[in-house]
Amino acid sequence: MTPAMSAALLDAPRPTPDQLDRFDRLGYLVLPGFLPGDLVARLKPEVDLWVDNGLRARSIASCLDPDAHGVPPVMELELPAHGELVGHPPLLSLLARLMRGDFVFHHLHSDRQAPQAPGKPWHHDYEQSGGAGRAHPMVHALHYPDGLDPEVSALAVLPGSHHEIAAKSARAHHGTDPLPGEAVLDDLPPGSTVILHSALFHARRPQPSGPGRPRYFVDASYCRTGTRWPPVKPYWHHMLARSRALGLDHGEWPELFAERHFTEYGQTD
Repeated sequence: MTPAMSAALLDAPRPTPDQLDRFDRLGYLVLPGFLPGDLVARLKPEVDLWVDNGLRARSIASCLDPDAHGVPPVMELELPAHGELVGHPPLLSLLARLMRGDFVFHHLHSDRQAPQAPGKPWHHDYEQSGGAGRAHPMVHALHYPDGLDPEVSALAVLPGSHHEIAAKSARAHHGTDPLPGEAVLDDLPPGSTVILHSALFHARRPQPSGPGRPRYFVDASYCRTGTRWPPVKPYWHHMLARSRALGLDHGEWPELFAERHFTEYGQTD
């Protein structure tokens, strides 16, 4: 852990031993109302802008066909509140304790999911190959600016499944059906965050009935340093360079946007 990180941790809220134990054992940590209200108020219109102006669609096109579309004109983290969220000091301080040391930013996704949208089947998002085991944690911070309730899709998680060595799609044949031992998160206030170990199996369960409402969702991912990680976006060099240029690490987290922690895009072991 660097001296700058150690200094930043001194004033940060500390997770309790029970929270650390729960995260290690179960693979997730629920933080109701974790984000400050002013940040949440600025995030929602940025999500609307991202979706309604076609910026999300354009970023997806840049990932699916980088030769044709190149680097997207705007990335999520270039939106002010989204960029602030990536380097939100209480979040980074908590992640340092959960991952027990330095970590690097991996990616950011933002969406406003339509009412009655299909769910997403059981999966995990851990990016190291199976042979690498789970020695280096990767986490996804799932932020819900509008919270979770019965009017939007619920998040289902399978506690403890991050300890398995399994393919991302190993449980996809279950769709979004309930699984024995699952936990369902469907009652969280606005500004809540759920931190998942990225190897934890989880699913987005469809909103059950009625008209529903849009589900605001911002997903930021971070990886423990000490090994090289596969990037998921072909323009990852540009993403990290812009993050550094924008000062999203506040000068306190020197590894947060360091390119040396990644393999090249599409490289296989």
